[in-house]
Amino acid sequence: MSVRAALLSFVVVFMLSLQPARAAETLRLGVLKFGTVSWEIETLRRLGLDAKAGLTLEVVDLANPEAGKIALLGGSVDVIVSDWLWTARQRAEGDALSFVPYSGAVGAVMVPPESPIRSLADLKGKRIGVAGGPLDKSWLLVRGLTRQEHGFDPASDSQPVFAAPPLLSQQAETRQLDAVLIYWNFAARLEAKGFRRLLDVEEAGARLGGGGVRVPSLGYVFREDWARNHPQAVAAFFAATLEAKAVLASTDAAWEPLRPLMRAEDEATFLALRDGYRAGIPTRWGPAEHQAAEGIFAVLARLGGAPLVGKAERLPPGTFWPDAAIPPVR
Repeated sequence: MSVRAALLSFVVVFMLSLQPARAAETLRLGVLKFGTVSWEIETLRRLGLDAKAGLTLEVVDLANPEAGKIALLGGSVDVIVSDWLWTARQRAEGDALSFVPYSGAVGAVMVPPESPIRSLADLKGKRIGVAGGPLDKSWLLVRGLTRQEHGFDPASDSQPVFAAPPLLSQQAETRQLDAVLIYWNFAARLEAKGFRRLLDVEEAGARLGGGGVRVPSLGYVFREDWARNHPQAVAAFFAATLEAKAVLASTDAAWEPLRPLMRAEDEATFLALRDGYRAGIPTRWGPAEHQAAEGIFAVLARLGGAPLVGKAERLPPGTFWPDAAIPPVR
C-alpha cells in the first residue's frame, strides 16, 4: 500500500463516522503564519477540502507556539498543533486535551559534511548546539539513547550550547559547533548545504523507549469537551487534513503554490523542505504506537522529572483521541 493509499484509507475511516450533512460548522485553527503546518492548511483550502467537508475553517495567525497553547487553553481557538507530551502533561493537570498525529518530523542531529562524527559515540567531548533548553524533549531523548548505547551523558561529557535555531544554524555553518540538534525544517536547510543527518529524533524515541516503533510527536490538539460536542467537525477536519497530506505526498505540482510560504533560499532547500515534510507524514497510528508512546513517556519522565511531565506518573488515558487510526502501509 502506498503512502497516499494509506492516508486516503484514513480519510475513509473518518468520513464513515460523519453524521448526515448539516449546516457548515466553524473550526478555529491556530497556526504559525510561516510555520510548516501552514503548508498543509494552505493546500487543504486551495483544494476546497474544507468546504467539501462541510467546514468553515477560520485560521488564526499565531506569533509563536506558546501563544497557541495559551489560545487553546483560553478558548480562543479550537485546534492547534503541539506534541503529545505537552498534551499528556496538561491532561494530567486537569485540562482534558486530546491528540491525533500530524507529523513525525521533529528534529535531527546534524553534522558538517567533512565531520569525522559517525555515531552518537563520537559526540563525547564535542561542542553540540541544542535548540531549546536543557529540558527539551529531543535533547533528553538524545541524552538517554547515548547513555543507553554508549555509556556517557552528553549533558556532562560533551559541551552543549543552548540557543535559538537560527543562531545554531549559523554557528554550525561557520563550524563553531561540531554537531547541532535542531528542528526538522532547519535540519533540512542544513542538509541542502551538504550537512549529514546523524540521527532523527523520532528514531531516538523508537530505539530508547518505543520498542523500535516510531511515534509521531506532533499532532492536532484540541479540548476533549469541545470534540465531544462537535464530533462531525472533528472527523471532517482530520479527514480533510489527511486528504491534503495524500496530495502533498504524491504530487510534486501541489508544492509549487507553497513556495512563498516555504521561503526557500534556492531549489535545493525547497526540495529538502518538501522531502522533509513528506518523510514526516505518519503512515500508521494505532495500538502499537500508543503502547510505544507509553514507553517513551516513561523514559522522558525519568530523565526530565516533574519539570517536564508535571504531575503525570504515566501517560494519561485519553491523551490520544480514540476515534483516529491510520492503517499500516504494506
